[in-house]
Amino acid sequence: MPLYSFNPILDSRWENFARSHPKASAFHQKGWLQALAATYGYRPIVVTSTPPGTALADGIAFCEVNSWITGSRLVSLPFSDHCEPLMSAGGDPLELTEWMRTERRKHKWGYIELRPFLQRISSEACFVESQSFWCHTLDLSPALEEIFCSLHKDCVQRRIRRAEHEHLSYEKGCTEGLLDDFYRLIVMTRRRHRLLPQPREWFHQILVFMKSDVEIRLARREGVAIAGILTLRHGNTVVYKYGCSDAEFHHLAAMPFLMWKLIEESKMAGAEKIDLGRTDLDQRGLLEFKNRLGAICRRLTYLRYPGSARKGNVMEPYLPAARRLFSVMPDAVTSIAGRVAYRHIG
Repeated sequence: MPLYSFNPILDSRWENFARSHPKASAFHQKGWLQALAATYGYRPIVVTSTPPGTALADGIAFCEVNSWITGSRLVSLPFSDHCEPLMSAGGDPLELTEWMRTERRKHKWGYIELRPFLQRISSEACFVESQSFWCHTLDLSPALEEIFCSLHKDCVQRRIRRAEHEHLSYEKGCTEGLLDDFYRLIVMTRRRHRLLPQPREWFHQILVFMKSDVEIRLARREGVAIAGILTLRHGNTVVYKYGCSDAEFHHLAAMPFLMWKLIEESKMAGAEKIDLGRTDLDQRGLLEFKNRLGAICRRLTYLRYPGSARKGNVMEPYLPAARRLFSVMPDAVTSIAGRVAYRHIG
């Protein structure tokens, strides 16, 4: 069976398919693809066995990344924790392999990457394992009281009560004003980890294109934002995508406070689970925090074609020197550098 490709932003079949497919996520949504294209200039592509003009039976979403620094590649999808290939049960891995071989040669891509969370990819498709992460999912089906009791007593429950005792104020929405406060915290958090902040334009485009499926939550102390999270919604799943905080106020437990607000409100809105996103295997602090929320942890492994493709993050060779440089840059300069650099990282 031949494979076809199309632009999912221009073809209305994709949004209908992604909204209804049981294995799709927020990262499949047209709005997410539009944000990637508008911010970084990536070209979205969907590969399918369905002929043009026919209702989709399957599809794998990609973005083409062209960079004079890190090379050209096809990724499913950049800056997305995972992106399930929405394949039909009878899909032929050899057809996919042949398509990849032909298109990679044609476009001179260094590699093609998949980020499957559930789908088992046949070894016949010639993918090799690349990066691995932990991915956490919190089940919201128990009663709210039960969920609270499953939180770590000392590290989460008591800290939520501490935040409530401190009378932190709370705000949520998707306004530019909230984004300004959220982005200030993003810059602080990325500096703390010696990493460049994502461009503010990226978060702006998420708000523009994801619309009612995105929310920013902020915790404030005396009117000043001290912690924030950005979440996405798809069907019965809420995705915790970005979190940030001011380290000076960590003793006030604003992040556990925000996570509990997210759990409460997601449960009340009918969500069945919270996708807490990926965590690097060696990021012990974040890993422990998610485990203490009572989330289920699974290993997430990215796949690349061909087998000769270099494994790991495309920026890995540059990270040690880059982190030394980031640590001494003024905030205004790091934001500009992030705007320039991130399109090469996806």
